[in-house]
Amino acid sequence: MKKVSILMLAGIIMISSVSMNQLNAQNMNEVKQSENRVPAKGFAVHSHDDHFHTYEFSRHAVGDNDVQIEILYAGICHSDLHAAWDEQQEQGLHATYPMVPGHEIAGRVVKTGKNVTRFKVGDYAGIGCMVNACGKCSSCKAGKEQFCENGTVFTYNSIDHYHGNETTKGGYSNNIVVSENFAVRVPENAAIEKVAPLLCAGITTWSPIHFSNVKKGDKVAVAGYGGLGHMAVQYLVDLGTDVTVFDRTEEKRKDAARMGAIRYINVNNKEEMKGLGGTFDFIISTIPANYEPIQYVAMLKMGGEMAIVGLPDKSTLNIADMAFLSQRKVYGSLIGGIKETQEMLDYSVAHGIYPEVEIIKADAAEIDKAWHNVSDGEVKFRYVIDMKTLK
Repeated sequence: MKKVSILMLAGIIMISSVSMNQLNAQNMNEVKQSENRVPAKGFAVHSHDDHFHTYEFSRHAVGDNDVQIEILYAGICHSDLHAAWDEQQEQGLHATYPMVPGHEIAGRVVKTGKNVTRFKVGDYAGIGCMVNACGKCSSCKAGKEQFCENGTVFTYNSIDHYHGNETTKGGYSNNIVVSENFAVRVPENAAIEKVAPLLCAGITTWSPIHFSNVKKGDKVAVAGYGGLGHMAVQYLVDLGTDVTVFDRTEEKRKDAARMGAIRYINVNNKEEMKGLGGTFDFIISTIPANYEPIQYVAMLKMGGEMAIVGLPDKSTLNIADMAFLSQRKVYGSLIGGIKETQEMLDYSVAHGIYPEVEIIKADAAEIDKAWHNVSDGEVKFRYVIDMKTLK
């Protein structure tokens, strides 16, 4: 009995020793990761009504499968305003401060993990609206990582459960660290100063256009002619469709014609809004402000489709109205998966399709001013921050 007891005790000691070794190894790894965190600098807001301030923080260490990207340009998206101003609570999205916004990112790879095969130091790379997902669920396997069943990690204001549940910080900063699987390859001949908005505005409009199988000769409409809308117009014109643009001002009429739209309708002009029922095969709504989608649903042909990609605070579709507009399809669309984003970027660069941008300096006051203009609808298309000017 004594021998058995001694053996059992030895087994317990051995197991405890292994456990302690594992614990020590884990602790050492955590310390190493902490020591190797990447210092970063950018711009943050500290409350829903704050102005931008310079902000220093750190990124998680560059892992074996990660790339570190020096951010050259960061686009300003209208959804950045919604997030920072905590306007998406009805959608279950809450702001965490300090917040560094930005999910339209173009830069150059400056460091790679030992297992990285898709990038080398010096390559251009882009980051869009998400930076991680499980890769194992049915959505991820279908190339729809934005709907990961185990929780997509978005580029900012998101809990990164792959890195200690820290809150992600976005592209209004000088660098970012991300898995190579969530970085998009950018051709060396790309107009890099115009690439960033493609990672959101580009894919957000590209995806539903292809989901609905829009084809040459279709009669289509783009509702809202801003950062998203002008990308939709370019893709639809390139496909050979007849494009009508809806917006609320006169100042963009010539721009729409220049981009190839056959008609421009000012929604505040009652005469121009007459006689449009049953006109279109496809409509994409990029409108970020409150509106009544049913007026556009009524413009669809029977069997037509309407994709909603704008994010207004409140808009409703009356079920009774929909019943009397039978056999029209209305659906929402959220960005696109990584494979689809890569296809969009390659196509855009090859066909010379880029957003029209206004480059601003990486300065807190400049970004505040740009946000004010975006909120008031006083920017035609897209602001892009030149992060190389960050001091």
